[in-house]
Amino acid sequence: MKKIFSLIISTIILSVIVFGQDGIEFNKEDWSSILAQAEKEDKLVFVDAYTVWCGPCKKMARDVFPQKEVGEFYNKKFINVQMDMEKGEGLAFAEKYNVNVYPTLLFVAADGSLVHRSAGYKDSPEFIELGNTALDPSKRISSLEARYENGDRDPEFLINYAAILYDVYDGSHVPVVEAYLETQSDWNTDENLIIIFHYVNDTDSKLFEHMVENKDLYIEKFGQIEVSARFQNLIINSINESAGSSSLDQIDALYEKVYPEKAKQLSAAFRLSYYRQAGDRDNFAKTAIQYYKDFPTEDPAELNDMAWTFYTVVDDKKQLKQAVKWAKKSVKIANNYYNNDTLAALYSKLGKKKKAIKAAKQAIEIAKEIGEDYSETQQLLDEIYKM
Repeated sequence: MKKIFSLIISTIILSVIVFGQDGIEFNKEDWSSILAQAEKEDKLVFVDAYTVWCGPCKKMARDVFPQKEVGEFYNKKFINVQMDMEKGEGLAFAEKYNVNVYPTLLFVAADGSLVHRSAGYKDSPEFIELGNTALDPSKRISSLEARYENGDRDPEFLINYAAILYDVYDGSHVPVVEAYLETQSDWNTDENLIIIFHYVNDTDSKLFEHMVENKDLYIEKFGQIEVSARFQNLIINSINESAGSSSLDQIDALYEKVYPEKAKQLSAAFRLSYYRQAGDRDNFAKTAIQYYKDFPTEDPAELNDMAWTFYTVVDDKKQLKQAVKWAKKSVKIANNYYNNDTLAALYSKLGKKKKAIKAAKQAIEIAKEIGEDYSETQQLLDEIYKM
């Protein structure tokens, strides 16, 4: 009797635990079984397409999926699946549904057709609203796409469709925005300038061309800093990493197009950053030397930073001597601990013992006066004495 009573109590407790769980319940079966269940229950399948290294994916799994209101909605309306796009069935799934951004949130019909999608982190209200959109045949992407393909060019429809596609993060919104603009007699209205500025995402579009040709209008509307930042991001994002030097030529052409008066300097600065990030030490050093020859600076911090970078990544003595010139100029403009320390390090690397000792002592003396930690410079000085 006691055993039976214990079994009953255990069953009740287990039921409370299972049915009292908050959040989304994710189906662990294979994809074909899930589609079969979707057909049987007449439901859409929600798929959280994630990767293990994706930060926003982890945040949604931690902060959104466990929410009670989220679970109540999604468990009732959908069959829910989490799928790693980099292993198992996820590999073929990612290819079939063109998943390149994480997280991608998909809604799939029982026949495997995609009816709606979005991408990126969504908080609980946004996530529930996304589900409601997927459930509404008049709002889901598959329906809007059909309207668009059938020739619907109502401006309000087009801009709403573009807004939904924008959240997919695959650039598919751009042709729709361009179609919207074709309905407009004046692209320069405040509303249309805002639309173009918000939706432009690459340099190969009519939106970008309009920004270039009407740069002053955008500066007046959004400010010089905002417009310059947008152009800079668009140009940098246009680089094709697999294209090698041809991509750098493309960057040169874009800067010439957008900023003809500053194109040479901007292109040179980009190449400098590009080679630095790529770890191409030889091209980085050559480009840096030419850059500061063509565009000298009086900024002591910039000079010191480049001189120190040469100390850390360059071994060619001729190039290191150029770095010494930058460090000496930095000291002359602003005689501080950091640039004297850099100068000492460079002299040490070049084997110039006396000059290295003098610069190191100067750096330590300044550090003592201002209460700066000079332990690394002291260690360098001790090593110099042993040369």
